[in-house]
Amino acid sequence: MGTTPVTVAWSIVGTFRRIPYWLTARVALAQVFWSSAQSHLANWDTTMYLFAESFKVPLLPPDLAAYMAVALELVAPPLLITGLATRFVALALFGMTMVIEIFVFPEAWPTHIQWAAMQLMLMGSGGGYLAIDTAVAHWFKRPE
Repeated sequence: MGTTPVTVAWSIVGTFRRIPYWLTARVALAQVFWSSAQSHLANWDTTMYLFAESFKVPLLPPDLAAYMAVALELVAPPLLITGLATRFVALALFGMTMVIEIFVFPEAWPTHIQWAAMQLMLMGSGGGYLAIDTAVAHWFKRPE
């Protein structure tokens, strides 16, 4: 039996399935939010001004919104990189992204939809096989 276009196509699909998209998503999201945290921390007075005057998040006082946002931006990247609590971190970042999109920068939807796609993928699929989550899941499933 020779090589047919169908077998070649399935071989290519098999190769695509081995692409670690989950790792790319974890690293990309970690970079985005870590960079944001660093810029916020570089000048806290400016950050507080932005949250008070520009990033008007409803229902939250500006100082609380600033502390919450920067805390998530600092905590999420290391968790994403290590693959610890990946689905929950992605959910928290998805919530933050939706707040940013709806209330702060609705015109930035082309960027936010990319973040959301990665976050939704991580929520659905998890952190992949190079994640602490996966190691913990395998450890708890081991028969004794």
